[in-house]
Amino acid sequence: MKPLALVFDAYDTLYDVHSVAALCDRFWPGKGGAVSQLWRTKQLEYTWQRSLMQRYAPFSRITEAGLRYACAALGLELSDAQVAALMQQYLRLSPYPEALSALATLRGCKLAILSNGSPDMLDPLVAASGLDQVLDAVLSVAEVEIFKPDPRVYQIAVDRLGVPKEAIGFVSSNCWDACGAKSFGFRTYWINRAGAPLDALDATPDHTIARLTDLTALAG
Repeated sequence: MKPLALVFDAYDTLYDVHSVAALCDRFWPGKGGAVSQLWRTKQLEYTWQRSLMQRYAPFSRITEAGLRYACAALGLELSDAQVAALMQQYLRLSPYPEALSALATLRGCKLAILSNGSPDMLDPLVAASGLDQVLDAVLSVAEVEIFKPDPRVYQIAVDRLGVPKEAIGFVSSNCWDACGAKSFGFRTYWINRAGAPLDALDATPDHTIARLTDLTALAG
């Protein structure tokens, strides 16, 4: 049975988080890739740590904190102007080239984003990329003030879309996120662009694909 709704992670799934690396490299020549990688790593770590500590903060605050940590760890000076510029760049991340066309082919069911991102980051990003043309909803963990992979996050999609979890397909390029959604009860599609090994979380994604366009044959 085809899903009645498809729910997508945003960062790293529809949008390339490392598209900030070019601006990082302008600020710190030769270090852009390292900054971007450590920034992303720390951003995710902070979401998990804050969830366990029950100390929620908006993703925009966490993203800035991750940037400041990455620069401090790499011994790079970071000005307030650079922080502002890089945070603005996060509102204009590059969508993956096939994102809009892939989603357009899937319009037979409800389409939504479900993201750790806070609305102040997600809404401008989706509008700037044009994905608002094909999405029915943009859902944020801000509604429950805890981050993925907590089951309460995935329940947002059930409640807001009015679709049983068994009829929702969840798409993420983050294996831990796909595993979390599978554990919750979604049908899951892991986009494994890098050929990474499976996370050992006892909740294996239903499908492993290489790109967004592969969804058409499976869920379209």
